[in-house]
Amino acid sequence: MSSGSGNEVWIVRHGETEWSASGKHTSFTDLPLTAHGEEVGRSLAGELVGPFDAVLTSPRLRARRTAQLAGYDDAEVDPDLVEWNYGDYEGLTTATIRETVPGWTVWTHPSVGGESAVEVAARCDRVIARVRQAAGPVLIFGHGHSLRALTARWLDLDVAQGCHFRLDTATISVLGYERETPVIKRWNA
Repeated sequence: MSSGSGNEVWIVRHGETEWSASGKHTSFTDLPLTAHGEEVGRSLAGELVGPFDAVLTSPRLRARRTAQLAGYDDAEVDPDLVEWNYGDYEGLTTATIRETVPGWTVWTHPSVGGESAVEVAARCDRVIARVRQAAGPVLIFGHGHSLRALTARWLDLDVAQGCHFRLDTATISVLGYERETPVIKRWNA
């Protein structure tokens, strides 16, 4: 995945939803932001200083709304930016899943009826290829697990290494390069 490109990718996790606040896994359920999520989404506008060569967003309402609140109404929807599909675990907390699957994490265990790590990696790799073709920085609005997976792939790591990158709601992170080496320039700010 390495490239000599000097591109940066700014990644923003969507604002708080009722399920993100309670720790429920949310992939395809299209939840709105909470009032707090809306407020914090608006506050991102001053932090996201362009210009950006492209602005991309997940098709999910929570990501698109965060982009709008941050001043990017024209963000292009990219289906590869959806959250990891948790399948049968949609809407459940990790604690609930672990009642039947001890030690479960999305990073180490399959999500029954959902997406595999290989499938998530393929989506992330397509996004990264697109970013690396851009003439300048790219801004992305997305989701916790999928953006952590994207970060792992940016760094030439296996998707499972995304477990090491905590990512809170409505935070900004920047991926880039030191010379030709992919690096994290800013994280979870």
